Amino acid sequence: MSDHIRNFCIIAHVDHGKSTLADRLLHLTGTVPERDTTEQILDAMDLEREKGVTIKASAVRMRYKAQDGQEYELNLIDTPGHVDFGYEVSRALNACEGAVLVVDATQGIEAQTLANLYSALDADLEIIPVINKIDLASARPDEVAEDIGSLLGVPPEEILQVSAKDGKNVAAVLEAIVARVPPPRGDATLPLRALVFDSHYDSYKGVIAYVRVVEGRVSANDSIHMMSTGVDVKPIEVGIFAPTLKSVAGLGAGEVGYIATGLKTVHEARVGDTVTSTARPATQPLPGYLTPKPMVFAGIYPAEADDYQDLREALEKLQLNDASLVFQPETSQALGFGFRAGFLGLFHMEIIQERLEREYDLDMVFTAPTVAYEVVLHDGTTTVISSPADLPDEGLVAEIREPWMTIEIITPTDYYGPIMELVTKRRGTFKQQEYPAPHRVQLDYEIPLSEIIVDFFDELKSRTRGYASLDYQFAEYRTDELQKLEILVNGEPVDALATIVHTKNAYHKGQRMITKLKELIPRQLFEVAIQASSGGRVISRANVKALRKDVLAKCYGGDITRKRKLLEKQKKGKKRMKMIGNVEIPQEAFLAVLRLDEE
Repeated sequence: MSDHIRNFCIIAHVDHGKSTLADRLLHLTGTVPERDTTEQILDAMDLEREKGVTIKASAVRMRYKAQDGQEYELNLIDTPGHVDFGYEVSRALNACEGAVLVVDATQGIEAQTLANLYSALDADLEIIPVINKIDLASARPDEVAEDIGSLLGVPPEEILQVSAKDGKNVAAVLEAIVARVPPPRGDATLPLRALVFDSHYDSYKGVIAYVRVVEGRVSANDSIHMMSTGVDVKPIEVGIFAPTLKSVAGLGAGEVGYIATGLKTVHEARVGDTVTSTARPATQPLPGYLTPKPMVFAGIYPAEADDYQDLREALEKLQLNDASLVFQPETSQALGFGFRAGFLGLFHMEIIQERLEREYDLDMVFTAPTVAYEVVLHDGTTTVISSPADLPDEGLVAEIREPWMTIEIITPTDYYGPIMELVTKRRGTFKQQEYPAPHRVQLDYEIPLSEIIVDFFDELKSRTRGYASLDYQFAEYRTDELQKLEILVNGEPVDALATIVHTKNAYHKGQRMITKLKELIPRQLFEVAIQASSGGRVISRANVKALRKDVLAKCYGGDITRKRKLLEKQKKGKKRMKMIGNVEIPQEAFLAVLRLDEE
C-alpha cells in the first residue's frame, strides 16, 4: 500500500508563490472544487492572507491518477515561510520524502530559498526544483534556471517552469512528484512511532496533533503515549486532512494524518514529539526533538489597568494554539501589572501583537524588545535574565554574555558596500562570501541578536532597494563589555526604559534617549530632571522646565523686596512639590526606545 503514497512539502522564500501553487494542486486533483475555493486555501488565518506568509504548518491529502494509470495518495505538508519558524519547518521536512523547491522567476534565489534547501538536503529529501511566476513580464526563467542548475547540479532544461496563478504546466509538477519522490519506508509490524510535526487546539477535541506515522499503526481504539512529556491518553479520533478533518479507522506506516487527543494544552503534545503505543511502546523516540526556545522578550501591559485579567485570558488562549509563546506575570513601577513574554523572533512578536488586538480587541503597551542574557556572578553561578531590570548589582557580576547569530544575506553585487557598512556599524563581523549566481553575492556575518531585532531588516531593505534577503540562526553566547543603561526621572529609575548596551554605545544611546524623553515628558508645575545612568554614574541629563505662574503680575511698581518675597515663596512651593510630586510618563516614551536607531 505504501508504494502508492508520496509525502512531500513545498519550500520557498516568502512570497515566491508557495501557497498559490498548493491551491492549484488542490484544484487539479479535485480535492477542493474550484467553486469552493478561496485564495490561499491552506492559510486559514486572516493575518496569513494579508501578510502573504504561512504562519502555521498545515497538511492535506490528495488523490491523483497519474499518467501510468495508477492512483496515488499525495500528502502535502505546507511549511511556515518565515525564518522565525525554522524549527517547525525542520519537523515538517522530517515528515516528508520529497520537497518541491519553488523559486520566483523575477526574484531568483534568495536567502530563505537556500536556508530551506539546505534543511531539506540535511533531511535527505528528493528535491524537485520549480520556477514559478513565468507569466510575469519581468520574469527571467532561463537565467534563474541556470542559477538553480549550477546550485543543485542538474541540467537547467530539466527544471520545471510553471505559472501557479494561471495553472500553466502545473500538472507536470504532480507527475514529477509521483515519478521522483520515493515512497515512504517503514515497517507496519514494529511498535508505533509517529512524529508530531504540528498541533493546534480545538475546543471540542482538545489538542489535535498532526502526525506522520513512521513505523507501526495507530487507530482510535489504541491508548497512546507522548514520549517527551510522558502523557498517556485515549484518542477521541484519528483522521486525515481532506483538507478539512475527516476521521478514518486508523493510520498505517508512511501515512500522514491527525490524532485528536483530548488534551487541554499544546504543551502536552509539542512539535517534534514522538507518539507511541501505551500497550507496546517503542524503546527510542524519533531524533531531533527540541523545546522551542524564545529569543526575543518584551513586556506586555494593558493600556487600562482594568484589562489585566482579559489580557491574561487572551494570552492563555493564544498559548493553546502556539506552544512557542511563553509568558509570566511581572510588575513595573511605570506601567503597573503586566506580563513578560518570550517570542521566537520579532516577526513572531508582531503576529502575537496583531492577534491580541484583532481577535481579543485589546489595547496594550509593548515595551522595547530585549534578548536573553547569560550573567556570570563572582561566586561562579550563571543565571539567564530576559529583562534588563533583573540584572544583579554591578558589584556581583563577573561577566555578561549576549546571544550572537550567524546571518546570511543574499544581494545583487551592487549593494556590497552599503551592507558591509550597515553590519559593521552594528558590531557585526564578516565571515565569508560566496557567489551562488552571477551578479548575486551571499555574505555571511556574525552579529549580536540585540543589534538586529528592532529595525535591521527594514534598514537592509531600504539600503538595497528591497533586493537583499536575510536568513539568521542562533550561534552561541559570547562575553562582551556590556552594561545596564538606566533612565531616572525625578531621581526614580524607570524599569521599563532600562536597556543593556555595549559600553562604547552607552554614552550616545543615553544622550539620544534623554533628548527624546525631554520632548515627550509633559511639563509639570515643578522642574523635572531626566538622567541617563550607566556604570554607576550619570552620563547625561536634561531638565524639563516647570510651568510657572506669573506671581508678579499684580505688582505695579513698588519696592523690589516685595517682588523678591513673592518669588522666594514660589520657589519654596516648587521645592516642596518636587519632593512629593509624581511624573506621569506617556506611552510614546516607551516606544521612543524602539525608534532611536531610525534617526
